[in-house]
Amino acid sequence: MPAGTSVQRMSGRVAAIILAGGSGSRVQKEINKVYLPISNRELLEFSIETMDRSPFVERIVLVVRDEDRPNAELLIAETMPSKLTDVVIGGSTRHESEEAGLEQLAESIDDGSIDLVAIHDGARPFMTLDLLESVITAASDSGGAIPGLEVEEPLFRHQDGEVVLLEQTALRRVQTPQAFHARPLLSAYRQAREAGFQGVDTAETIERFSDLSITVVPGDPHNIKVTFVEDFFAAEGYALQWEKGSWKT
Repeated sequence: MPAGTSVQRMSGRVAAIILAGGSGSRVQKEINKVYLPISNRELLEFSIETMDRSPFVERIVLVVRDEDRPNAELLIAETMPSKLTDVVIGGSTRHESEEAGLEQLAESIDDGSIDLVAIHDGARPFMTLDLLESVITAASDSGGAIPGLEVEEPLFRHQDGEVVLLEQTALRRVQTPQAFHARPLLSAYRQAREAGFQGVDTAETIERFSDLSITVVPGDPHNIKVTFVEDFFAAEGYALQWEKGSWKT
């Protein structure tokens, strides 16, 4: 489907959930890492800005820890993203935070005013508009889409006392944003709650509790997740390029 057709169909009907419920333990900080500065901006600001600039996204829900609400409200007051409509408190796990964001959108999903949801990790600051559009367009067509990078190093599985080399061409390192048709997505999380299941990411829950097809689109090597101290050094370098606009779109 041509990109223009997808924009016309999905415009005003896509909501984004940004997850910002992590901590700073692995970067050896007391503050949640998404509020730490890179290139004189808080890490979380990058993702919010991209979602806010996207012509696809109508509404943004930010999921935070209760103790981080003041930091989130200050960031919003300083940057004033026009599409950020809700700040909700997440759970103790990623899955519970995703569910909290979805339940905040439930009324709009049920009445059909939101028909696709993109979920993104706020610790991945360098999501581009191009990657977001690619994921949304593919999800619109197939039901769901995730970005993935090829595996560069060999991977092995230990099975029955033997080491088995996995076929690298069939493997991908999955990133966010991940996007899915809204009603099946909300239903999948409600079924998962009843089953006591928590997925490692959105796609795993969809795979287990829906019939949606999931398309893998090419990921972006710049779209790193800032997890450890050394990731901040890479992020600083990327942020300089980002601010110059060399690959912001």
